[in-house]
Amino acid sequence: MRTNFDFTPYRRSTVGFDRLFDMLEATGRSETDSWPPFDLEQESEDSYRITLAVAGFTPNEIEIVAQQNQLSVSGRKADEPDGGRYLHRGIANRAFERRFQLADFIEVSSAKFEHGLLVISLKREVPEAAKPRRIAIEGVAANDRLEAPGDQQAA
Repeated sequence: MRTNFDFTPYRRSTVGFDRLFDMLEATGRSETDSWPPFDLEQESEDSYRITLAVAGFTPNEIEIVAQQNQLSVSGRKADEPDGGRYLHRGIANRAFERRFQLADFIEVSSAKFEHGLLVISLKREVPEAAKPRRIAIEGVAANDRLEAPGDQQAA
């Protein structure tokens, strides 16, 4: 079964979306790890929330890095002495790294850790220079032109 999609027709008819198509093609090729589980939530038109289930980790063992439209969340457990005798160990304690591609102007506004959940709040902050603005058209339309006295023809 073929799982990739050919974006060539779209690449020919669009300008400036190369990064988006490259990202979609790379995502289709990469294997995705399903741990730690996470939720993506849109709170409003310009705010989002990522919630990661990181049970067994402390805030000191988790690192969040935002860099050039990419958010990286990684966790690494501190070395524990082998003092306990586990009959079953179901809480994962392996290192992880989860990456999220962010759209333009999306910034991390806060992060909090509570009850084994890491909640990262994101907000779209569009700068004034990137917002749409109305452009005034200069010049006089042909119908609005004032006629000089010598331009009138005798009827």
